[in-house]
Amino acid sequence: MADPSRLRPDDRADFEAVLHHALGTADIHCALGTDPGGRAAAHLRAHALAHADDIAAAAEVPYRSYRTVRRAARHETRGPLGTGSLVPALAVLTPLVAGTSAAALLLTGGLLHLADALGPLPGSLVAAGWTLALVAAVTGLATLAALLHTALRRRGVPPAADQVEHARLVWRQELLDRGMLPHLRRHLLPHPDTAITPCSPPDTLSPCPARAREDRTPCSD
Repeated sequence: MADPSRLRPDDRADFEAVLHHALGTADIHCALGTDPGGRAAAHLRAHALAHADDIAAAAEVPYRSYRTVRRAARHETRGPLGTGSLVPALAVLTPLVAGTSAAALLLTGGLLHLADALGPLPGSLVAAGWTLALVAAVTGLATLAALLHTALRRRGVPPAADQVEHARLVWRQELLDRGMLPHLRRHLLPHPDTAITPCSPPDTLSPCPARAREDRTPCSD
């Protein structure tokens, strides 16, 4: 059995999107910016892709939930096309066929009565017509009741597509926070000739331009 925490091929695009976002975060982007050749960024990206399963394992719980919701949505989408479509089809067709047949039998029986046809045939046709009319009415009411019950049961339940997208976003956020960023920061090696220091966060002290090449001390004025 395949490891449920392993990243599936159809989720690689999401993984790479999260990786791209993580490489653009302030501290990692600033640290990688000290390597003008871009080799550090390329190495870090390749390392993350090579260890995708290990990184994804940190968000195993939301990933399982996302796959479960997605699988259920796909099954629900395929359901009407499978063997289960026979019952809904019969529920719709039965009152239509019965009603049409009842109208035809009643009309034929009535015409035979008007023509003073002999024998039990006119009466039998009329009786069969009323029987089919009753069948059409009962099956039609049953179908309507089933539709109303389904509508009431699904009231307030978000569509399957919304559930899948929500689970996907939760997984991607957990993958970013618990897997991708810690992994990149652990393997973020400084450039051989440059000391990497974290970028100053917004609205805080920034490096003095005049002294940045010497000691990278922050400006105090």
